[in-house]
Amino acid sequence: MGLLTILFLTSIVKKSVEPTPLADLKEQFTKKKQPPSVDHTKFSQLKKKFSRPQDVTAACNECHTERHTEVMKSSHWNWEREEYIEGRGIRYVGKKNILNNFCIGISSNEQSCNKCHIGYGWNSPSFDFNNPNNVDCLACHDNSNTYTKQSGGAGMPDPSVNLTYVAQHVGKPTKANCGTCHFFGGGGNNVKHGDLEKTLFDATRDVDVHMASDGVNLECISCHKTEKHQMLGKVYSLSSMNRNRSTCEQCHTETPHKSDVLNEHTLKVACQTCHIPEYAKVNSTKMRWDWSTAGQLKNGEPFEIKDSLGDEVYMSIKGSFVWKRNVQPDYVWFNGTASHYLLGDTITPTAPIQMNTLHGSYADPEAKIIPVKIHRTKQIYDPVYKMIIQPKTFAIKKGEGGFWKDFDWVQASEKGMESVNLPFSGKYTFVETEMYWPINHMVSPKNNSLQCNSCHTRDHSRLANLRDFYMPGRDYNASVEFLGTGAIVLTLLGVIGHASLRIVSKRKNGKG
Repeated sequence: MGLLTILFLTSIVKKSVEPTPLADLKEQFTKKKQPPSVDHTKFSQLKKKFSRPQDVTAACNECHTERHTEVMKSSHWNWEREEYIEGRGIRYVGKKNILNNFCIGISSNEQSCNKCHIGYGWNSPSFDFNNPNNVDCLACHDNSNTYTKQSGGAGMPDPSVNLTYVAQHVGKPTKANCGTCHFFGGGGNNVKHGDLEKTLFDATRDVDVHMASDGVNLECISCHKTEKHQMLGKVYSLSSMNRNRSTCEQCHTETPHKSDVLNEHTLKVACQTCHIPEYAKVNSTKMRWDWSTAGQLKNGEPFEIKDSLGDEVYMSIKGSFVWKRNVQPDYVWFNGTASHYLLGDTITPTAPIQMNTLHGSYADPEAKIIPVKIHRTKQIYDPVYKMIIQPKTFAIKKGEGGFWKDFDWVQASEKGMESVNLPFSGKYTFVETEMYWPINHMVSPKNNSLQCNSCHTRDHSRLANLRDFYMPGRDYNASVEFLGTGAIVLTLLGVIGHASLRIVSKRKNGKG
């Protein structure tokens, strides 16, 4: 028993605080959804046949004036934002120049990657970001559930989409709008995040208490609130500054529990740490990607191999994969700030290269323990210039240098690095990389949250890797244990002595 254990136990006797008014929150978010107050089928501007999606945007702008200017200031549109990165100053960072260890990067691959951009026709660096008619209003506001982007279409709608019908059936963004891109990032369902996948379109409470169809049934915008098209809640893996976050405390406060002991944990432990004991609860998520095995062919043609769950464990165009389901998170300290590997950074791979680093420590007053998914990869690297390579992966046809068509790493590297104005030596190898993805969704019912002995134990503690602080029940320190034991003994002796004196005094008084 250590001194911290004494403090921990004695705090139990404190008066408990009032619980978070969950009933008020439930009432706020479970009100019956009202139909749109505007019937867009009655607008003459939307009754005509649209041959181009840009014409739909022009029609939207006739009534929703200046909304396009709000959109065009957002990171959803620009795929970058102004950030301060420690040691590097103010930089514009985002999908435009941050490499990941999934599909690596968008440069030279805009035709494919930009399917999820909220614009029309971004297929090259010459895309006009200042043209308001390039804004895709329907991607976020379609309520018909019939709108879809064309695969490899640089953000253009699929030709099968009836633009007139979709334009007449618009409203506030739903899970369907957000999830169409965010659930399928990295090349497929649940590939990237692990806690964002298609099950959340119609989840049960055991999967996510907030988004469950049989529960509160929150939409994404219930937490990711938006003002003038600026959305609250940045992607942690791509954001450098601790601002504009979407947090649990915004609804539940810093003291959501009846017990003071639990509330004291919130000082250094994020809500997600206890309330998301596992992720990828329904469909598997990709944990490892080995690009070095890509390019194998059968009879001159690419092929795929799937496991018993239907997950691809090998694809000629991408390499080998390891998938997992019902995954226990890893845990790190995080103060809300991060740094990143940027295009052109030179680095010697003496250890796995960190594609992003989440900052924080026990000594950091802003840091809390959070759950993360760590994605590990072997990806292509130039050993001469000491840079991670941005390859060209996508191409419409063979002979254009896209690896997925030509299976030539040298040519793909030349084309990709040329697109970002960086040199390529003609040599390549593959290096180990890691990328951290905070887990924020798939919140379990409170009865399924972590218990004290999940962490406060010497065997298989969930926080076994965080060694910069002393944790009662997990750690042993001879001095602390001696002091703690001594404190307990002295306390007991004091209680016994005090009680004995009271008894003796009472007897004396009785005799008198």
